[in-house]
Amino acid sequence: KGLFVMDGSRRSAHANAYFTGFGRSKRVVFFDTLLRQLTPGEVEAVLAHELGHFKHRHITRRMGLMLVLSLAAFALLGWLSAQAWFYTGLGVQPHMAAPNDALALLLFMLVVPVFSFFVSPVMARMSRRDEFEADAFAATHADGADLSRALLKLHQDNASTLTPDPVYVGFYYSHPPAAQRLARLQAAAVG
Repeated sequence: KGLFVMDGSRRSAHANAYFTGFGRSKRVVFFDTLLRQLTPGEVEAVLAHELGHFKHRHITRRMGLMLVLSLAAFALLGWLSAQAWFYTGLGVQPHMAAPNDALALLLFMLVVPVFSFFVSPVMARMSRRDEFEADAFAATHADGADLSRALLKLHQDNASTLTPDPVYVGFYYSHPPAAQRLARLQAAAVG
Protein backbone atom coordinates (compact mmCIF):
# COMPACT_ATOMS: atom_id res chain seq x y z
CA LYS A 1 0.00 0.00 0.00
CA GLY A 2 2.96 2.29 0.33
CA LEU A 3 6.07 3.44 2.08
CA PHE A 4 5.68 4.99 5.50
CA VAL A 5 8.01 6.84 7.82
CA MET A 6 7.69 6.23 11.54
CA ASP A 7 8.59 9.05 13.88
CA GLY A 8 10.82 6.82 15.99
CA SER A 9 13.11 9.63 17.11
CA ARG A 10 10.58 10.67 19.78
CA ARG A 11 11.14 7.40 21.62
CA SER A 12 14.71 6.39 20.81
CA ALA A 13 17.63 6.74 18.45
CA HIS A 14 17.13 3.16 17.26
CA ALA A 15 17.12 2.87 13.45
CA ASN A 16 15.12 0.22 11.64
CA ALA A 17 12.93 -0.63 8.66
CA TYR A 18 10.38 -3.42 8.36
CA PHE A 19 7.77 -4.98 6.12
CA THR A 20 4.34 -5.44 7.66
CA GLY A 21 0.78 -6.30 6.83
CA PHE A 22 -1.02 -8.75 4.61
CA GLY A 23 -3.85 -8.64 2.12
CA ARG A 24 -4.30 -5.13 0.74
CA SER A 25 -2.60 -3.41 3.65
CA LYS A 26 1.02 -4.41 3.02
CA ARG A 27 3.52 -1.65 3.65
CA VAL A 28 7.18 -0.91 4.24
CA VAL A 29 7.98 1.29 7.22
CA PHE A 30 11.22 3.22 7.70
CA PHE A 31 12.18 4.83 10.98
CA ASP A 32 12.98 8.51 10.51
CA THR A 33 16.24 7.89 12.38
CA LEU A 34 17.28 5.43 9.66
CA LEU A 35 16.42 7.76 6.79
CA ARG A 36 18.58 10.50 8.30
CA GLN A 37 21.64 8.24 8.18
CA LEU A 38 21.35 6.64 4.75
CA THR A 39 22.12 7.90 1.28
CA PRO A 40 19.41 7.51 -1.40
CA GLY A 41 21.17 4.41 -2.79
CA GLU A 42 21.30 2.84 0.67
CA VAL A 43 17.60 3.59 1.22
CA GLU A 44 16.88 1.87 -2.10
CA ALA A 45 18.92 -1.17 -1.02
CA VAL A 46 17.10 -1.40 2.33
CA LEU A 47 13.79 -1.07 0.52
CA ALA A 48 14.84 -3.89 -1.83
CA HIS A 49 15.70 -6.01 1.22
CA GLU A 50 12.25 -5.44 2.73
CA LEU A 51 10.60 -6.18 -0.62
CA GLY A 52 12.64 -9.40 -0.66
CA HIS A 53 10.74 -10.47 2.46
CA PHE A 54 7.51 -9.86 0.53
CA LYS A 55 8.70 -11.63 -2.63
CA HIS A 56 9.76 -14.74 -0.70
CA ARG A 57 6.58 -14.66 1.45
CA HIS A 58 8.52 -14.66 4.70
CA ILE A 59 5.79 -12.85 6.64
CA THR A 60 3.01 -15.12 5.37
CA ARG A 61 5.00 -18.29 6.09
CA ARG A 62 5.94 -17.08 9.57
CA MET A 63 2.33 -16.20 10.39
CA GLY A 64 1.16 -19.60 9.15
CA LEU A 65 3.79 -21.37 11.24
CA MET A 66 2.85 -19.36 14.33
CA LEU A 67 -0.82 -20.21 13.76
CA VAL A 68 -0.04 -23.93 13.57
CA LEU A 69 2.20 -23.77 16.66
CA SER A 70 -0.45 -21.83 18.59
CA LEU A 71 -3.16 -24.33 17.68
CA ALA A 72 -0.89 -27.20 18.71
CA ALA A 73 -0.16 -25.46 22.02
CA PHE A 74 -3.86 -24.94 22.72
CA ALA A 75 -4.59 -28.58 21.83
CA LEU A 76 -1.83 -29.67 24.20
CA LEU A 77 -3.21 -27.38 26.91
CA GLY A 78 -6.69 -28.86 26.45
CA TRP A 79 -5.34 -32.38 26.78
CA LEU A 80 -3.09 -31.56 29.76
CA SER A 81 -5.94 -29.87 31.63
CA ALA A 82 -7.62 -33.29 31.94
CA GLN A 83 -4.48 -35.11 33.16
CA ALA A 84 -4.07 -35.38 36.94
CA TRP A 85 -0.32 -36.04 36.61
CA PHE A 86 0.13 -32.61 34.99
CA TYR A 87 -1.05 -30.89 38.17
CA THR A 88 0.57 -33.22 40.68
CA GLY A 89 3.87 -33.13 38.81
CA LEU A 90 3.93 -29.40 39.38
CA GLY A 91 3.02 -29.71 43.07
CA VAL A 92 -0.69 -28.87 42.81
CA GLN A 93 -3.59 -31.04 43.99
CA PRO A 94 -6.52 -30.28 41.67
CA HIS A 95 -10.12 -31.25 42.16
CA MET A 96 -10.52 -33.28 38.95
CA ALA A 97 -14.33 -33.44 39.25
CA ALA A 98 -14.53 -29.67 38.62
CA PRO A 99 -13.05 -27.64 35.75
CA ASN A 100 -9.45 -26.51 36.31
CA ASP A 101 -9.09 -24.35 33.21
CA ALA A 102 -7.54 -21.30 34.88
CA LEU A 103 -5.18 -23.43 36.95
CA ALA A 104 -4.19 -25.46 33.86
CA LEU A 105 -3.51 -22.25 31.92
CA LEU A 106 -1.34 -20.81 34.71
CA LEU A 107 0.67 -24.01 35.08
CA PHE A 108 1.00 -24.34 31.31
CA MET A 109 2.36 -20.79 31.10
CA LEU A 110 4.96 -21.71 33.72
CA VAL A 111 6.05 -24.81 31.81
CA VAL A 112 6.01 -23.52 28.21
CA PRO A 113 9.26 -21.48 28.46
CA VAL A 114 11.16 -24.64 29.38
CA PHE A 115 10.08 -26.36 26.17
CA SER A 116 10.14 -23.27 23.96
CA PHE A 117 13.82 -22.94 24.87
CA PHE A 118 14.46 -25.90 22.56
CA VAL A 119 12.28 -24.48 19.77
CA SER A 120 13.97 -21.08 19.97
CA PRO A 121 17.11 -22.03 17.97
CA VAL A 122 14.98 -23.52 15.18
CA MET A 123 12.87 -20.37 14.89
CA ALA A 124 15.97 -18.14 15.04
CA ARG A 125 17.67 -20.19 12.32
CA MET A 126 14.62 -19.87 10.07
CA SER A 127 14.58 -16.12 10.63
CA ARG A 128 18.28 -15.80 9.82
CA ARG A 129 17.75 -17.85 6.64
CA ASP A 130 14.98 -15.43 5.64
CA GLU A 131 17.30 -12.47 6.21
CA PHE A 132 19.95 -14.01 3.95
CA GLU A 133 17.30 -14.57 1.26
CA ALA A 134 16.11 -10.97 1.53
CA ASP A 135 19.73 -9.75 1.34
CA ALA A 136 20.30 -11.81 -1.82
CA PHE A 137 17.12 -10.41 -3.36
CA ALA A 138 18.23 -6.88 -2.51
CA ALA A 139 21.69 -7.44 -3.98
CA THR A 140 20.15 -8.46 -7.31
CA HIS A 141 17.64 -5.59 -7.42
CA ALA A 142 19.78 -2.81 -5.94
CA ASP A 143 23.46 -2.14 -5.39
CA GLY A 144 24.92 -4.75 -3.01
CA ALA A 145 27.60 -2.28 -1.91
CA ASP A 146 24.87 0.16 -0.83
CA LEU A 147 23.19 -2.60 1.16
CA SER A 148 26.52 -3.45 2.81
CA ARG A 149 27.06 0.17 3.82
CA ALA A 150 23.49 0.42 5.12
CA LEU A 151 23.93 -2.78 7.18
CA LEU A 152 27.14 -1.42 8.70
CA LYS A 153 25.40 1.82 9.64
CA LEU A 154 22.50 -0.11 11.20
CA HIS A 155 24.82 -2.30 13.25
CA GLN A 156 26.89 0.67 14.39
CA ASP A 157 23.82 2.72 15.25
CA ASN A 158 22.21 -0.12 17.20
CA ALA A 159 25.50 -0.90 18.97
CA SER A 160 25.53 -4.49 17.73
CA THR A 161 28.74 -6.45 17.94
CA LEU A 162 30.06 -7.52 14.55
CA THR A 163 31.36 -10.89 15.79
CA PRO A 164 29.12 -12.28 18.55
CA ASP A 165 29.47 -15.75 20.08
CA PRO A 166 28.20 -18.35 17.55
CA VAL A 167 26.34 -20.40 20.18
CA TYR A 168 24.52 -17.31 21.43
CA VAL A 169 23.72 -16.36 17.83
CA GLY A 170 22.34 -19.85 17.21
CA PHE A 171 19.88 -19.55 20.08
CA TYR A 172 18.86 -15.93 20.16
CA TYR A 173 19.68 -13.93 17.02
CA SER A 174 16.80 -13.44 14.61
CA HIS A 175 19.14 -11.61 12.21
CA PRO A 176 22.57 -12.90 11.17
CA PRO A 177 25.59 -11.04 12.54
CA ALA A 178 26.80 -8.23 10.33
CA ALA A 179 30.06 -10.01 9.50
CA GLN A 180 28.17 -13.01 8.05
CA ARG A 181 25.77 -10.83 6.08
CA LEU A 182 28.58 -8.70 4.66
CA ALA A 183 30.63 -11.79 3.76
CA ARG A 184 27.69 -13.29 1.84
CA LEU A 185 27.02 -10.02 0.04
CA GLN A 186 30.69 -9.73 -0.90
CA ALA A 187 30.80 -13.35 -2.11
CA ALA A 188 27.70 -12.76 -4.24
CA ALA A 189 29.26 -9.65 -5.76
CA VAL A 190 32.46 -11.53 -6.65
CA GLY A 191 30.69 -14.69 -7.88
